[in-house]
Amino acid sequence: MSKRTDSPGLGSLASGALTAASMLVVTVFAAAVGVVIAREFGRSEETDGFFTSYGVFIVIALAAQAIRIALLPALARARDEGRLAGEIAGYAIALAAVAVPLVVLVELAADEIAGVLTGDGSAVAQDASAEALRWMVPAAAAYLFAGLAASGLAALDDYATAALGYAVGSAVGLLFILARVEPDGIIAVAWGMALNATVAVAIPAAGLVFRAARERMPAVAVRPSGPPLKERLARFAAAAALPIALQMLYVVCLPFAGRLGTGAVTSFGYAYLAAASLVTVTAFSLGLVTSVPLTRAGLGPARAALHVVSASWIALALIGAAAGVFALAGGDVIEAVLGDAYGGGVGEEVGRLVVVLSPWMIASVGVNVAFPLAFVDGRTRALPWIAALALAFQVPLAWSAAELLELDGLALALAVTTFLVLGALLRELGALVDATRGLATAAAVVAAITVGAFLPPALVLGSAAAALAGLGLYAVLVGALRPAGLRVSWGYLRALR
Repeated sequence: MSKRTDSPGLGSLASGALTAASMLVVTVFAAAVGVVIAREFGRSEETDGFFTSYGVFIVIALAAQAIRIALLPALARARDEGRLAGEIAGYAIALAAVAVPLVVLVELAADEIAGVLTGDGSAVAQDASAEALRWMVPAAAAYLFAGLAASGLAALDDYATAALGYAVGSAVGLLFILARVEPDGIIAVAWGMALNATVAVAIPAAGLVFRAARERMPAVAVRPSGPPLKERLARFAAAAALPIALQMLYVVCLPFAGRLGTGAVTSFGYAYLAAASLVTVTAFSLGLVTSVPLTRAGLGPARAALHVVSASWIALALIGAAAGVFALAGGDVIEAVLGDAYGGGVGEEVGRLVVVLSPWMIASVGVNVAFPLAFVDGRTRALPWIAALALAFQVPLAWSAAELLELDGLALALAVTTFLVLGALLRELGALVDATRGLATAAAVVAAITVGAFLPPALVLGSAAAALAGLGLYAVLVGALRPAGLRVSWGYLRALR
């Protein structure tokens, strides 16, 4: 893969829209899987056990996303220097050194790990957790390599191939689950996730091979080059430590949720899945696709603050609309999607939890946008320490919050710790004051528009009608008011390429 030639490429909004579309397909897959589980298996000890394993899957999958982000600056520089293939090969070997022992460990100790995850719950929950772990962990490990291939393509200004891989993998996995879940039970979901991951790796890897063949790249170019294995592993550790810790904040909550009764883990899991999906489709996509252009353009404290605030405006505007809908009709939406087992008080509980998770979504938007900048600017030394302190803080906070406010308390505990992580990241970037001021302004404006749009219909209409009317009014208000921060954000992201 030769040195790059200058080309206009896609703007960050276009690339972000493409990546967001693929993330949306992946999110729809996750949501569809959740619907299948809810309608086929209800809310039970088996679903509680499955969701504890799903939490582990998400931890590793987030590590894959983090490594994908962390490698983008290095691979972009490698492309400019004409050594991209060797750099990719070196990172592939380093990933194998991590993934293979992890998969072997889970295969050998799945029962013991399941016992810890379920809080030593029922045998049914532990068995479901252990069986799912044996498929979910290899699937998550495959995403490590999918992320590497996607980053290699991104360095070549190709976001479409990886997006296609994630989208096709999701579709194939879902079709498999729908075909096998009734005869094989809930384990078919884990099998489908493994198939999904396999396709997500295969398509971008094939894209890299095609690019190499088209450019007549010599075989010797694939020889690993660049930093030694130890240095690459250290870079992985720095990249993955914080995203893993952020997901572990949720995993830490699961044993406390498990002590609140059967179904509590499942309810908390569905609410968290809905909230996390909104963050992934919006903020994560923009954070990912802007890494390469920012690496080429350079970054300083002022630019970091502008970037964090601009990218967050777009994400928060979309999240505000979703929060308003869940606030008015969350129970109806949950019951309509997940089935009768989630009707009445259960659906209202899940819908309420999504709204209570709104502060966590605001903090997560900031983290998802700021995190890639640490690698663009080379400020990664403190990331493992931030991760360790966040986890240490979360354990007593989650325990006390669950004692006081049960599941709502756990949702608020997630928000508090994630805001602390965001503050630490912004401080490392030298953008704490300016970015905090900008994010607070954006959150306040979006919250005001949300209340102004959804409150009047709520006073005169039923829940579903009020949610629809509020959503329409929200779009009208955003279009009419055109907040200054949103206009600046739109212009900045369109110009970034």
